[in-house]
Amino acid sequence: MPRKPRKRSGPLLSFSPFGRSMALLCSAKKAKNRLSDSELKEKSAPRSSGDGIVKDTSFENHNEHSDSSDDAEFEGVVQADFAFFDPKPDDFHGVKVLLQNYLDDKLWDLSGFVDLILGQTTVGSVVKIEDDEDEGVYAFVTALNLGRYKDYKCIMELKEFLLKACREDVPSNLKSLLGEKAHVVGLLVSQRVVNLPPQLLPPLYDALFDEVSWATEDEPTEELQKSFCFKSYIMISKIYKHRNAIKKIGNSRDGEEPIIYSKPEDEIFHQLSSWSFSFLLHNQQVTANELKDYHPLGLVMAVDAIKVGTFRKQLHSLIDES
Repeated sequence: MPRKPRKRSGPLLSFSPFGRSMALLCSAKKAKNRLSDSELKEKSAPRSSGDGIVKDTSFENHNEHSDSSDDAEFEGVVQADFAFFDPKPDDFHGVKVLLQNYLDDKLWDLSGFVDLILGQTTVGSVVKIEDDEDEGVYAFVTALNLGRYKDYKCIMELKEFLLKACREDVPSNLKSLLGEKAHVVGLLVSQRVVNLPPQLLPPLYDALFDEVSWATEDEPTEELQKSFCFKSYIMISKIYKHRNAIKKIGNSRDGEEPIIYSKPEDEIFHQLSSWSFSFLLHNQQVTANELKDYHPLGLVMAVDAIKVGTFRKQLHSLIDES
């Protein structure tokens, strides 16, 4: 009998000014185009492994800046019940939109990568509003075994990208996780519209790591069970680094952080990481005035699986105290 992730609802949380700046920069077109009413009240449908629901959640939308000129012009607060669902083929376009800049400007087999994500239904979730006519994908999270999928074109191209981007002080560690240790390494992929309510994050990551644990016992073959016995996770994300910190010419002005994380959980992952490196991004520009002194950088982190428990506790504390 399939196990069910826990349901959770939480208080309404507001976004920080920098969180709003992120929303101005990166909101995904397909998700935003659906927000046409000032208020939506939806109820969640069952998923095959149970449903995770956060009710009466505030979704802030902004239209001052966007990735596309044909984004819908809507500004305000949307009330909605978000639900976690198992990935399915119909989610292809929504997931692909959220991954458009995952490897910066690299031309790679993104469609094949999306197919891997959607094909792994026992571990991973997509976030939607059930009665949304187009079934828009607002977020997803998954963990892919780099050894299991090592012969897929998209994974080979992703490894090539990482090895080319890494700095001189980490290539041996990176090569090890991408090579001989790949069978115990999970590529943790988490993408979303950046103004998604933050109270969704703890139950979303709880569901992921619970499913990873369950898969080590519930998958139909021993080989598949072992493929989820991760010892390390690798993740690719984005940060904004102050230009003075990049040039190492002194401190930034009062009140300006040297690094701004595009996703709050990335700061926790970064602190817990065994190693990390950043790299220049060529396909993304800063347009929000609050970030005019910052440069976008890619961030690659490796986190030992034994740190997952600490991460979950710290993420709950971070969101609960916000």
